[in-house]
Amino acid sequence: MPKNRIGVLVFLVAGLAAAAPATPANPLLEPWTGPHGGVPPFDRVKVEQFEPAFEVAMEENRRELAAILHTNEAPTFENTIAALEDAGRTFTRVYEVYSAWSKVMNTPDFQQVERTLAPRLAAFWDEQSQDLALFQRVQAVHDSPEMARLTPEQRRLVQYYYRDFARSGAKLDAPGRKRIAELNQRFAALYTSFRQNVLADEANPVVIGDEADLAGLPEALRKAGATEAEARGLKGRWVVSNTRSAVADFLTYLDDRALREKVWRNYDSRGDHGDAHDNNAIVSEILTLRAEQARLLGFPTYAHRQLEGTMVATPERAMKLLMDTWAPSVAQVRADVTAMQALARRSGLTGDLAPWDYRYFAEKVRKAKYDFDDTEVKPYLQLEKLREGMFWVAGELFGYTFAPAASVPVYHPDVRVFEVKERTSGRHVGLLYFDPYARQGKYNGGQTDPYRVQERFRGEVTPIVTNNLPFVKPGPGEAALVGWRDAQTLFHEFGHALHVLNSNVSLPSLSGGRVVRDYGEFSGKLLERWVATPEVLGRFAVHHKTGKPMPPALLAKIQKAATFNQGFYLVDYLTSALVEMKLHLAKEQPLDPDAFERDTLQQLGAPAEVGMRFRMPHFTHVFEGDSYAAGYYMYLWADVLAADAFAAFRQARRLHDPKVAARLRQHVFSVGNTVDPFEGYRAFRGRDATSEALLRERGIR
Repeated sequence: MPKNRIGVLVFLVAGLAAAAPATPANPLLEPWTGPHGGVPPFDRVKVEQFEPAFEVAMEENRRELAAILHTNEAPTFENTIAALEDAGRTFTRVYEVYSAWSKVMNTPDFQQVERTLAPRLAAFWDEQSQDLALFQRVQAVHDSPEMARLTPEQRRLVQYYYRDFARSGAKLDAPGRKRIAELNQRFAALYTSFRQNVLADEANPVVIGDEADLAGLPEALRKAGATEAEARGLKGRWVVSNTRSAVADFLTYLDDRALREKVWRNYDSRGDHGDAHDNNAIVSEILTLRAEQARLLGFPTYAHRQLEGTMVATPERAMKLLMDTWAPSVAQVRADVTAMQALARRSGLTGDLAPWDYRYFAEKVRKAKYDFDDTEVKPYLQLEKLREGMFWVAGELFGYTFAPAASVPVYHPDVRVFEVKERTSGRHVGLLYFDPYARQGKYNGGQTDPYRVQERFRGEVTPIVTNNLPFVKPGPGEAALVGWRDAQTLFHEFGHALHVLNSNVSLPSLSGGRVVRDYGEFSGKLLERWVATPEVLGRFAVHHKTGKPMPPALLAKIQKAATFNQGFYLVDYLTSALVEMKLHLAKEQPLDPDAFERDTLQQLGAPAEVGMRFRMPHFTHVFEGDSYAAGYYMYLWADVLAADAFAAFRQARRLHDPKVAARLRQHVFSVGNTVDPFEGYRAFRGRDATSEALLRERGIR
């Protein structure tokens, strides 16, 4: 059955392969070979191998589950829970490679395979999650006197399996279980179609044919646009890729307002063109079926079903968290728009500001107010130097070193692999795959995915994790320069990787970032805080041409302007979070997603100048799977935790204080899901988190 996620990512039981049927012609079925317990055979995989590999792996897993059931022994932790934990090793290896292809190599030939496999995989997972006899064995262990004799980690695993079976419908009667299975298969098909529709629209860039139209655009972005155009067979033109990083850059600098609007609308309307790739009907059906699923499982709404067992616990508390931040954020936007509108009037703009104007004029206001703009900062934000900086932070906090790993196969030439070791002992910790650039068929956002999680269940197993990023690839011979928000995304995803790499548990289902849904973003949000520190910028913000470090005066400007435009970033996030939560609280289905979105924004009094970070027809977090469904609030909750946690380092007066870092590692980064997150956070911080540090950081209150 599906396990927990990091972000949008599904996890199954992972680790080294047990003995499995080996088909030499299909590398997906072979145990991973190579250094450090083996690595994925990315260089030998072909798309046509996925279907036959899954057939073999699913049959093997069925035999393993049958062996658990067909025994005369009474259910125990070892013969039931541990056996479940050990089952599916071959399937997991196949699935992890398949998942990688889905997220970063989603080519047309793979999409056909994905459409075929999605409902079959959903049906396969339901075979286990709705197996009444299997659930009864888990329940017998859960209710047995043996529980008192298990270790805390073992007890938590029993509870994890029991709750997972119950949430999947194992307690329902036969017709109820049958309907849940039907819903899951339909969800699988809908999620796949949704994702592929968004990818199809993201493959359509804005093409610019006249260099005069590029006025205002920095030279590095011009070259990147020309390189992208040449890669698409459009030499002599410029391309604005339909990705978040590329669009944000063009909206910030491009003088041509009509062209800014064209770029913005191309991005904002993904999945909403009324054509074969339109997602509105898919969203409506997903919402209707989710509401039905929730009712079958005994919940008033799908939001209540999703938030059961999370830190926030109820959608009412999540909505309060969002709304408490909404009013001060909107007030800040109103004040910022007033300043921007005055500047726009002086620039000749006669009408009101529109969403395609906001970044452009905000940058000009920042220049006027703080005497610097992003063009001053960006030449110092080299991707490679920032990567070195995040590795340095990991070394200071956790004592890790990173070095290129030799002879490790990759799925694309842009990918590099680093071996992670302990600095003092030289012990191998794990492998990090680093895939930084956007391309067709790759998810348009940051993403972290463990190919293998740490465990000591059947011997020591080290983790393998990947950071996938959506940055604009530079032209030949040019340094890859990233914007400030992209630098934060880089560190954010690395925080997730560190959560995986620091894991120190026995059982794979509780390993690394496999924590409750709204605790998982904490590690990423926390690492973001180090980007703006003098310790990082002073060492790694080096000019891409001169090699000189960022001047202290510029660093001081960054610190002074740290709270600028925070209202915008909060409002564009909150609009998406509030609309999607309200969608999942709506009891009347079906509904029109576009109309609901418009009505909700009007009721909220959302500033029209900001727009939404993600509109529903392209909100892949929420509609290409269920991990973030009724859960986008979790980024704000994680921000509360992260700001409060980072304050502990500030209070220690050393941003890499070894005592604070040791507590962070011991109680948060190493324990996975073996302890309650509230208990783990209290053990680290000495108390529960409060929102005061976040509001101070944002300059909102």
